[in-house]
Amino acid sequence: MPFTLPSRTPPGPRRRTLLASAAGTLVLAGCSTPEQSTDTTAGSTPSAADQARARAARDSETLAGRYTAVIAVHPALAERLSPLHAEVVRHAQAFGGTGSSPSASPSATASSPASPSASPSPSDSASASAASAHPSASPSVPVREKDALSDLASAERTLADERTKALLEVPGELARLLASVAAAGAAHAFLLTEGAK
Repeated sequence: MPFTLPSRTPPGPRRRTLLASAAGTLVLAGCSTPEQSTDTTAGSTPSAADQARARAARDSETLAGRYTAVIAVHPALAERLSPLHAEVVRHAQAFGGTGSSPSASPSATASSPASPSASPSPSDSASASAASAHPSASPSVPVREKDALSDLASAERTLADERTKALLEVPGELARLLASVAAAGAAHAFLLTEGAK
């Protein structure tokens, strides 16, 4: 039986492997570069992506303000709501916001559980819409903890739905961020409603 020596291959990577890895690295680097604005004129209006990012930051800051107001009115909920509040602040920062809640003094609104047929008065709905339209307006917090949690869950759900709808209008990286934050908001809504049961 003849003894055959193995073919001598040079140690280290082959040229073909190096070229393939270099090409792969360039492709990956090209995919992960930040998208540049196509605006060439100085002082022009912000792009749709910039507007969506600013709106998302503002919405997160407003939501953080609602968490702050609920915690101020219902200190017993602070342990439960603080981690969710911290996440909402991080979401605002991820969108380029300051992460600080709008300055607002919370006001507790009396909810009358004795009269189930009571409907909100036009002035109540006007003040609620004003509070959602203007982040600096004082958010009203229900007196009952269960109602306050329900309001927060509703706000989280609404914001998650709005962000999900906005996904088609924004470029890739911002769309991924919006999708991630919308999923987190849906999880927050679930956690808020589960504890109320």
